[in-house]
Amino acid sequence: MWVTSMPQVWDEEGAAKGGVVTPAPATALLGSLAGWVSRAVEPPAPRLCGTEGGPPVTAPRLRLRDGRHLAYCESGVPKDKARFKVVFSHGFTGSREDSVRASQEVAEELGVYMVGFDRAGYGESDPNPNRSVKSAALDVEELADALGLGPKFYVIGISLGCHAVWGALKYIPERIAGAAMMAPVVNYWWPGFPADLAAEQYNKQEVGDQWALRVSHHAPTILHWWMEQNWLPTSTVVAGTTPLPNKRDAEIRRNMKADGTFQKKTELATQQGIHESYYRDMMVMFGKWEFDPMSLPKPECPVHIWQGDEDGLVPVVLQRHLASRLSWVNYHELPGTGHFLSPVPGLGDTVLRTLFG
Repeated sequence: MWVTSMPQVWDEEGAAKGGVVTPAPATALLGSLAGWVSRAVEPPAPRLCGTEGGPPVTAPRLRLRDGRHLAYCESGVPKDKARFKVVFSHGFTGSREDSVRASQEVAEELGVYMVGFDRAGYGESDPNPNRSVKSAALDVEELADALGLGPKFYVIGISLGCHAVWGALKYIPERIAGAAMMAPVVNYWWPGFPADLAAEQYNKQEVGDQWALRVSHHAPTILHWWMEQNWLPTSTVVAGTTPLPNKRDAEIRRNMKADGTFQKKTELATQQGIHESYYRDMMVMFGKWEFDPMSLPKPECPVHIWQGDEDGLVPVVLQRHLASRLSWVNYHELPGTGHFLSPVPGLGDTVLRTLFG
């Protein structure tokens, strides 16, 4: 068990009450130490896009009610000709340019317009120091309204970005015409999971990932500091070294590292600061949720989940349990498939045909 303690200092007022007087030099030293710890734990200020010293703005952006900017990228058929309009929420390390990778032919056949966006703190979207599952859902709603997607629209999420889809089903269900989640990341602390099953799967992770999630959940204020210490066990997911049992997943990651794509994606996602992108993602996804997805009432729209049975990042047994608890979820398990679902040949077309065909 990890335990921290802070030195206690008594002043002369404490001495008058029977306390111990700390000599002035020691008091000053301890005060300096406490200040250093505070500064060490405090993450650096983000480098906002479009500000002096920050990355340039290259993508279309819209201004939200709270003053933040959201960068987005449109694909599929033109919005004014679309029969179906979709907001896409990218995963960990992703960007506004990610998608389900459906073919243009199928998008045109079905009449699908899709808009991806840099989630808060990623790419060219301003950070949100108050980011939460709810704020992610409200960002989706504001984006849809700003772009005129109508009273109802569809949402698709992938991997960790699916927390925005769960949030939409919780906080703005009346706006959602349909939802799809591809390899949605789970929170091991969701009450709907049996404690022994969640613990068993949690303990199968690499030690560094166990600690990274533990800190994200129990002590999020020190996550940045923790993740930056080379001598502490930290996330293999961030480092890109997680053992991947699926051959396609392993090959995809190996090729991405070899051709520089992995590094480029990291640099783009974290250009405003790794704390506001990766680390805040971890705090939101693995923190204390206001609700348990497994306690959500049946929505009025169809909901689909696609999950690979060889996923090395999301335990398939937990996804199966979640689907068994939610009878209204259409669960699609993919044999011999890992976590990276977008590159699976034909799957993007299947997702769109399932939602709109």
